[in-house]
Amino acid sequence: MQYLLGYDIGTSSVKAAIVEVDSGNIVTEDFFPKEEAPIKSVRTGWAEQRPADWWNRVAEVTRLVLTESGINPKEIAAIGISYQMHGLVMIDREGEVLRDSIIWCDSRGVPYGEKAVKDLGVEAIMPAILNRPGNFTATKLAWVKENEPQLFERIWKVMLPGDYVAWRMTGRCVTNAEGLSEYMLWDFQNDCPSKVLMDYFGFPMDILPEILPTFGPQGTLTADAAKELGLSEGTPVTYRAGDQPNNALSLNVFNPGEIASTAGTSGVVYGINDTTNYDPLSRVNNFAHVNHAAEAPRIGVMTCINGTGILNSWMKRNIAPTGCSYSEMNDIAAKAPVGSAGVSILPFGNGAERVLENGESGCSFHGINFNIHDRSHILRAAQEGIVFSFMYGIEIMKEMGLKVDTIHAGNANMFLSPIFRETLANVSEATIRLYDTDGAAGAARGAGIGAGIYASPQEAFSSLKLIDTVSPIENNDQYLEAYSRWKECLSKETSK
Repeated sequence: MQYLLGYDIGTSSVKAAIVEVDSGNIVTEDFFPKEEAPIKSVRTGWAEQRPADWWNRVAEVTRLVLTESGINPKEIAAIGISYQMHGLVMIDREGEVLRDSIIWCDSRGVPYGEKAVKDLGVEAIMPAILNRPGNFTATKLAWVKENEPQLFERIWKVMLPGDYVAWRMTGRCVTNAEGLSEYMLWDFQNDCPSKVLMDYFGFPMDILPEILPTFGPQGTLTADAAKELGLSEGTPVTYRAGDQPNNALSLNVFNPGEIASTAGTSGVVYGINDTTNYDPLSRVNNFAHVNHAAEAPRIGVMTCINGTGILNSWMKRNIAPTGCSYSEMNDIAAKAPVGSAGVSILPFGNGAERVLENGESGCSFHGINFNIHDRSHILRAAQEGIVFSFMYGIEIMKEMGLKVDTIHAGNANMFLSPIFRETLANVSEATIRLYDTDGAAGAARGAGIGAGIYASPQEAFSSLKLIDTVSPIENNDQYLEAYSRWKECLSKETSK
């Protein structure tokens, strides 16, 4: 019997899944820690985590899934890694991590991206990069170069979170085109790292890791790593991708016109395009998808809302009754009508939002009447507000030519809420297809593709199980009216 092991290095936890090769079934999966991992924020708009903590969580969750499954580690044929996108990890020649990782929801890179556009001009950047540099890994590194020059001078290699975990596993420092597109350092016109932006920011080319394909051999477990993880020395790592491209892979989304969505700490709608179109304002962003190739472009067009599950967890801590579960919160929210009787919530309280041109408007509540509204209206309005922010990005994606008729999603996180998925179906007028999968299971199947165990993505995902379908109703005017009111609140808030 052969198995595949997948990891999803998230912001709040690390998940792991073991998938049986022949059946495609998930044998076991688990996550660690059981409480949401902390984000260090010493200043407004800053967000950091310790890379060593990710590694420790990988070790803990590996022990959990091995114990639960009872399988022999020697039966694990390959490892795949998914990870939180855009985080910056820096190591020196001795392999020492030079500082805590500046992670995806940190906003300090914004002015560096804006200055690059002003200095270089949109036409020098966007046809090749397909985005403005914005608040991504390259601009986080630019902040380090200016504000921590002694650390910058010590850099041997920069890595994304998944690169770091793979490096700890294999001792090999590598990345891929998809990863470098997360930095905003991939030149789609020339199919190589962007010399224009590397030169502009003053980054030496040799700080980038070796570039390998997304699927394929990327190193094998060292003896030390195998001992720490309880796995077998020599097990190959054969796939890695950022969490949103990987989420799309997990849902068998590879081809133009296919759409994936996730709603964890942040929320994403991610569609596949086969042309290098872009939004001039970079309110939605473009990345090399897992199966992108210069001769057959597969561009992941992504709208990302930082304030998604993090808003729902804030509601759980501060608005819901003490000890209330998320399921019980959904029951309370369901007592309020569609549109929350006029309450609108803008969920933008977790750093700069790309869909708002990197604006930081903060989360705000609108329309509360002390004589009418109660906890149920606020809890429902939070979920609706998150969905409406998704729809705001979907409208931009449609302007770029993407069709959004069907949305694939995992039956997890906020998609577990009937209010959330019904609101999304009705405001987008798209059918939502919910599957029994997640990022860790997708990473495991990606490892199977990379190891050549599966001949194609179709074979790897032939066993994917459809759990439910949510279709829009015919009379969805209440949803559309609530969305229109939400957009009016957003317009007023952003024009201040």
